[in-house]
Amino acid sequence: MNKMLTGAVAAAASFAFVSEAMATEWNVSLWGKRRAFTEHVEKLAELVDEKTGGDFTLNISYGGLSKNKENLDGISIGAFEMAQFCAGYHRDKNRAITVLELPFLGVNTLDEEVAVSHAIYDHPAVQEEMAQWNARIIMTSPMPQYNLVGTGEPRDELAEFKDMRVRATGGIGQAFSAVGGVPTSVTATEAYNAMESGVVDTVAFAQHAHLAFGTINRADWWTANLNPGTVNCPVVVNIDAYEALSPEHREALDSSIDEAIGHYLANYGALLEKWDSVLTEKNVQKVELAESELDAFRKAAADPIREKWIADMTAQGLPAQDLYDLVMATLKAQRGGN
Repeated sequence: MNKMLTGAVAAAASFAFVSEAMATEWNVSLWGKRRAFTEHVEKLAELVDEKTGGDFTLNISYGGLSKNKENLDGISIGAFEMAQFCAGYHRDKNRAITVLELPFLGVNTLDEEVAVSHAIYDHPAVQEEMAQWNARIIMTSPMPQYNLVGTGEPRDELAEFKDMRVRATGGIGQAFSAVGGVPTSVTATEAYNAMESGVVDTVAFAQHAHLAFGTINRADWWTANLNPGTVNCPVVVNIDAYEALSPEHREALDSSIDEAIGHYLANYGALLEKWDSVLTEKNVQKVELAESELDAFRKAAADPIREKWIADMTAQGLPAQDLYDLVMATLKAQRGGN
């Protein structure tokens, strides 16, 4: 009898050990704090946990694992399994996806941003470049067109952008440079202090970031219709970790992406609906530039920067024209070919 009990206990212990071994925990490196920009990652963690009965867990860290400019490096060495990064933080490491940061691409909605981003992510040149960092892109972090907040007198004419010190990265920074601005690429988490200390006069962000990082609290005005472009910030996973997942866990992750993006879009839509009330509450003046000023901005920035990007990336061996054409074709398809 004792032998039978001993065997039963050993079998139970063995089963418990195997069950524990089958559980998977991933560390996820984000930055700042939970906000509209991270809601799809939060939803992904929730869905994966539900679908696997807690056997697959995403442990989300806001700044505790890495600096935001070092997330891709962390993924490459397996310091954590999932991370978010923005292309403009290290353009030389993710050249191909910077096509999505070209100014004045004409992307009008968050749904369009999702469509063009995922089309580019699926391109072999992008996948090959990401694989050099042991990274696989699983979803985008769609953001609306960036706009400025600033202090002092509103800048509603292009001539007033000359010598304007602006926090702007990627193609948006290049666009402001093309009209005489002085862009600086301080990170999102540094933007408030840069504005407070006078390092920058203005900050270019999407609406959620102006709220999350407090720049709206220092603003006297906000440009409602400048819309020079946006930044592209994918969520990536470490390839080795992804391939090591069990088929069940991989399915739980992959099948949750669309729902996570849908949750993100709904949440961000609610934020945009209340944006005017935020401006009123914080006594921030809404500024709209005349169409003639916007046309002049596009003329100075859009074509020259795009053509230079295509020439530079082609010279580096990337199919730059194909990538740009894919963005345009995807936009056309998303709009029903009209």
